[in-house]
Amino acid sequence: MVENTIQKGKTIQNNKIININSAPNGEPIEYKTLNEQIHEAVNSGYKKIILNDVCGQRFIGASLQGDLEFEINGVPGNDLGIFMDGPKITVNGSCEDQAGNTMNDGTIIIHGDGGDVIGLSARGGKIYIKKDVGYRVGIHIKEYERKHPVIIVGGIARDFLGEYMAGGLIIILGLKFLPDGNIIENESSICGNELGTGIHRGKIFLRTEEDLEDKLGVGAKLFEPCEEDLKQVESYLKEFCEIFNIPYELIGKKPFKVIKPISKRPFGGNYCGQII
Repeated sequence: MVENTIQKGKTIQNNKIININSAPNGEPIEYKTLNEQIHEAVNSGYKKIILNDVCGQRFIGASLQGDLEFEINGVPGNDLGIFMDGPKITVNGSCEDQAGNTMNDGTIIIHGDGGDVIGLSARGGKIYIKKDVGYRVGIHIKEYERKHPVIIVGGIARDFLGEYMAGGLIIILGLKFLPDGNIIENESSICGNELGTGIHRGKIFLRTEEDLEDKLGVGAKLFEPCEEDLKQVESYLKEFCEIFNIPYELIGKKPFKVIKPISKRPFGGNYCGQII
């Protein structure tokens, strides 16, 4: 399989892979134009799309379905993979906010940092982020029948992790990735405050020895993971470590704690309970 090349900002195609220059002559093209080129490539039968020099363009991969693969060189903008149902997106760097927004299926792999609100209302699929993420990651992710979203973060997260979570798994590992390739324990707190606020289904795993009680939000409760809990996340952790070249034995050097909901309706008393 021979990759295409880029000349003067134009795409040169073959029957399997297409390269698209997102900033010909150093000027980023408008996000709508880029997405039109992506959809044109998909409609022409290309299965792998390589996007070069991406510079904040939004909605990449929006609503796309099926066996498609994207490789992104640069920093994609908000809503990467929004409404996506099946494709695989790999970002060789960091991304902005809301990657995986309402994603139904597929995989998003970020080899850098993630922004805020990652996985907003995701219904399925996997989002793997090598380094740190921002605020409200995993807000209202949910599951239905066999749909089961998974978010794994290699670094740390900020406030409101897993807010209003309605299913799926969130896993935070608390590692720090040094420029020389070494991996050490992150000395910063593994997450911010209001952890699991409003959670009513799903689980949040945090690899830490910290006392998390003071960080818990309304409706969240701290547990020691049982054998079944650990078995549930094992295959995802092994896949994550393989993707990012992390020795799997490193994961076992710290224990996990798990956040689960106190009830299925943590705010049930606030919604006209006396008249129902």
